[in-house]
Amino acid sequence: MFRLILLTAPTALPDEPRLLADLLAQGHSRLHLRKPGWPVARLETLIQALPAQFRPQLVLHGHPDLVRRYHLGGLHLPAALRLAGPRPQLLSGQTLSTSFHSLVEISQHRRRYDYIFLSPIFDSISKAGYASGFDLATVQARLRTLAARPSYRPQVLALGGISAANIGLLAPAGFAGAAVLGTIWQHPNPVAALRRLQAACA
Repeated sequence: MFRLILLTAPTALPDEPRLLADLLAQGHSRLHLRKPGWPVARLETLIQALPAQFRPQLVLHGHPDLVRRYHLGGLHLPAALRLAGPRPQLLSGQTLSTSFHSLVEISQHRRRYDYIFLSPIFDSISKAGYASGFDLATVQARLRTLAARPSYRPQVLALGGISAANIGLLAPAGFAGAAVLGTIWQHPNPVAALRRLQAACA
């Protein structure tokens, strides 16, 4: 089944806990809390402000102690934390994910993770000048080769520039899902934007 994962806006939004709860209520399986530069106390306040029923759907970027304390769904390792030391200790059932920017990195490190973001697949919507670095035919061939290996483990999800217009290209290219950001948060109605994406990849 094609997965659709949502990343939060990197900055604070008005009435953000209510908006995130509305998005999670749409049947969204995973929400990545990505707030670069936020202190731990501010992240913890956001987690506490969300209904506890959604905590298994939350994946926090960094801060494994908060992931364990609040029994969140998983931990996403930013590059700096990924390179800083051994695999963080998580509770049973919590996932570990990360992001890579090349097919070589996926080949070298895939066994450590439950799923991986590969980016930017298309020209970024949220980052001006952040252009795609991939040819989908090349990606398709490489992912097919990896998936044929007995040791293949993680799912690879596309990130970068994904919209309702191009999300249909991803499953045929071998991606197990998509992680979305700009197409949601640059829309005046994020819930409507999410529903449109869900319909496009159904």
